This record gives sequence, C-alpha cells and structure tokens, in this order.
Amino acid sequence: MISVHCGALTESLRESELFGHEKGAFTGATFNRKGRFEMADGGTIFLDEIGTISAKMQVELLRVLETKTFVRVGDNKEIHSDFRVICATNRDLKSMVENGTFREDLYYRLNVVNIKVPP
Repeated sequence: MISVHCGALTESLRESELFGHEKGAFTGATFNRKGRFEMADGGTIFLDEIGTISAKMQVELLRVLETKTFVRVGDNKEIHSDFRVICATNRDLKSMVENGTFREDLYYRLNVVNIKVPP
C-alpha cells in the first residue's frame, strides 16, 4: 500500500510524486524516479486529503483512473500500472462538486463505496 498526503505537497511536487520524473525534467531532478502510481502497481494507493488537489491535477487524476496509464514528468512514454485507489478527505466533496470546485466525473469515479467516519 502506497500512501500520499495530497495536502502536504505543492502542485509541482505533487505531479512528480504521483507520476514520477525523468532525469533533467526540472532543476534538481538528478535521477529518474518512479511515481507513487507506478510503485502501487499490483497493490493499493491511498490518496489522503483528495479534496485539496487543483483542477489541473483533478483532470490528470481522472485520466489515470480511467486508463491506468500515465507519463512521468519530462518523458513521453506511457506507463501502465494496475492499482486500487482509496481516498480520504475532511472536505464535503459533494458540495464542492455543486460549487464547481471539484470535478463531478472524478467525484463519481472515486465515490464507489463511501464510508463516513465520525470525527
């Protein structure tokens, strides 16, 4: 099980953490690095605080969930990974969908089994 705290990562770092990067893709990328989705191949990825991701990341995440493929930052080769997804958030995603701050299609893709845990 691979865990990612989405709220603790900046937007640029989040993309590299989730999808990985190639050497030289950005300043400080001195080696190739697998992303969390690639590491979760054959297992589960836990996305904590999913309600904090940007609209751009929501689009990218939806694509990964639909196709099970992604591209590392700085590369153009698609990588396939077979994984399960568990998400958590302290935000009301349903109201975020109604307000237009969270994608409806991503919400329904993630909200297969909803478990409400009291505070």
